[in-house]
Amino acid sequence: MKLVRFKADNKICSGRLEGDTVIELTPGKGEGLFALNRETGRRLPLGDVKLLAPCAPSKVICLGLNYRSHAKEVKLELPCKPMIFLKPSTAVIGPEETIIYPPQSRRVDYEAELGVVVGRKAYRLNRSKALDCVIGFTCANDVTARDKQPAQGQWTYAKGFDTFCPLGPVIETDIDNPESLKLQGLLNGRVVQEISTADHVFPVREIIEFITGCMTLLPGDVILTGTPAGIGAMEPGDRFEVVIDKIGRLANPVKKTGRKFSN
Repeated sequence: MKLVRFKADNKICSGRLEGDTVIELTPGKGEGLFALNRETGRRLPLGDVKLLAPCAPSKVICLGLNYRSHAKEVKLELPCKPMIFLKPSTAVIGPEETIIYPPQSRRVDYEAELGVVVGRKAYRLNRSKALDCVIGFTCANDVTARDKQPAQGQWTYAKGFDTFCPLGPVIETDIDNPESLKLQGLLNGRVVQEISTADHVFPVREIIEFITGCMTLLPGDVILTGTPAGIGAMEPGDRFEVVIDKIGRLANPVKKTGRKFSN
């Protein structure tokens, strides 16, 4: 099942996508994300709605160096434990929304990634039960102001700008094995990243065990599982797409706007 958030008639709604039709769902009982129990009866053509980011996370937890190919690319040793950092909720945008190239940066990079969407509150989960808290998976782009990353000595500033976390277009709930998905990143239609998630250093179950040993995950939170080799710069006017088997295609244009900063 492909779950979506969408805007229609100036109202934000939840639903599921079947082909080119969006079927609105009404909230049911329960604490979990998308505790949806029935259709409202409203069916809308996909072209008549605006798809939003498929969830509204309180936080986005990201992994660095979680693909062997990427670690080799940047000439760094594989981590012995997951390397995590956070993106703020204000970085999240949906499909076809604009990535804003900030005036503080001279190089903004794409990073195609698999996103794990949390469906229910989770804390201190064992890896054997880790996927119990997951409602599904989505496409993500861990946009990065690369020139600010080493200058700051930490990653939050470089990766935390508004619009630096595109998500979508759907949450796919019917994925049994997140470690066997083909992932691609396309810059202006040209494939620049391509890999299987089997190249993960730490699989999703281990990632969730590690994160929930530190912090509580809430419904709607998203985990970005790292990017493969092939990272590179985007320029204003470019368009970047993340394509993942069984999930779909997330596309976002890049534009430059806003006032100049001295930092």
